[in-house]
Amino acid sequence: MSFRTIEISNPSLAPEGVHFVTVKSAALRRRADITFFVPPGIRASRLPLVTLLHGVYGSHWAWMFKGAAHQVLMRLIEHEGLPPMMLAMPSDGLWGDGSGYLRHADADYARWIVEEVPAAACEVEPNCAEGLRFISGLSMGGYGALRLGALHPELYAGISAHSSITDVAQMQGFVEETTEQFDLAEDRPTQVLACLKMNAHRLPPLRFDCGADDLLVEHNRRLHQELDRAGMAHVYEEFPGAHSWEYWQEHLADSLRFFGRIMKDRLS
Repeated sequence: MSFRTIEISNPSLAPEGVHFVTVKSAALRRRADITFFVPPGIRASRLPLVTLLHGVYGSHWAWMFKGAAHQVLMRLIEHEGLPPMMLAMPSDGLWGDGSGYLRHADADYARWIVEEVPAAACEVEPNCAEGLRFISGLSMGGYGALRLGALHPELYAGISAHSSITDVAQMQGFVEETTEQFDLAEDRPTQVLACLKMNAHRLPPLRFDCGADDLLVEHNRRLHQELDRAGMAHVYEEFPGAHSWEYWQEHLADSLRFFGRIMKDRLS
């Protein structure tokens, strides 16, 4: 895929390993932003790509400058032997308080993530073209990761999510926009459980977690129970904590370790 226009930051002016990118998105019919992180000094012929989706109110900088995602990754590489990975941290498209990473009538926020973000990553780091792809996110981004990962099991080698919305209807607890204003043009389910069941026989490894004091914890427990009832393999964990960046910064490491184990299993 080639973009009509793409602007990539000057590496000498950005933090080491960080690339800020703006592309003309055909899916969104406008420009959109992505922050990428490539571990400095590390080269791999097939560099895995981890897409991290932010929550409501956020943008492409949130995972890095509120969640320290690049620092978490480097700590795991340097101190735990985690295999190198490239991080893609896209904007959700900046519709309202949050697009839900869904297909709206006027813009396809799902295709933006699934097709265009990896294409932009390859413009920044060609060695990620043949690498494994993983997807994760928090809150609305957890919803996007679970749903898009389930709908595209052929694209992702692993799915992990934190403090997730599990049905687009739960967005109403966070956003100003009404359900009618979303004006969705989806032809596939908007409930995470339904999407997971659609491809139950070919899902990649799946995990998700939630804080015990999170306002979404009951939705996550229910998803876990329904997956258990359906006999669908997954890992669900609860930890102390609430719906906060302190929680997500700490438990991003669980997602990255999970993806690292999948990589090692693929090589063994």
